[in-house]
Amino acid sequence: MTVERVLAPALSAACVLATGVLVLSLADAGPLSFQMAQHLFAMNVAAPLAAIFVARVPAAGRSSAVFWSIAILQIAILWFWHWPSLQLAAATNFSLHLLLSALLAASALAFWSLLLDAAQNGRWRAILALLMTGKLACLLGVLMIFAPRDVYGLPGLLFPLCSTGPSTLQDQQLAGLLMITACPLSYLVAGVVIAAQMLARVDSGSDSWRANIVPR
Repeated sequence: MTVERVLAPALSAACVLATGVLVLSLADAGPLSFQMAQHLFAMNVAAPLAAIFVARVPAAGRSSAVFWSIAILQIAILWFWHWPSLQLAAATNFSLHLLLSALLAASALAFWSLLLDAAQNGRWRAILALLMTGKLACLLGVLMIFAPRDVYGLPGLLFPLCSTGPSTLQDQQLAGLLMITACPLSYLVAGVVIAAQMLARVDSGSDSWRANIVPR
């Protein structure tokens, strides 16, 4: 494990965690914002940190088709979960909630693992994927913030040991605020670090090339 592999996901996760704690400490979380915090923790804190320890990606997993399929899959699961009818079903069925949580976490872990591998191998598609994912996550957050009413109308989240109260428009807006704050921040921080690392490698390679051709 190298510092280069650890730096981008660790800084990204730390920023999201700090921002989430700050925002949630200033507002009362309802079922939608509480669930959004779960999603953000799985996708942007747990997944990037876990990806640091993932073994080398097999050669078959390095193809562009696999990479973009996983990138699209994770954001598709997030959007699919926020479809009102599925959101309501997951809120009242803990087994379905657990299944969707596992799918979201697994797809995010696969995305970050492939992303770090692509970045280490100098593939710029890693940065493009971060930008694309951040924009689509941000769009979902914007829709939740500016919707004129609570489009979900959840009675609450049902868990084995506890449950939450019903959702409100303010709760939905807080969930959207968490999304447009944490997700773009996560992908922006990771993208900047990865871009800096790639440029440093290019510059290092140029210095080595010049050292070989310039007579001493």
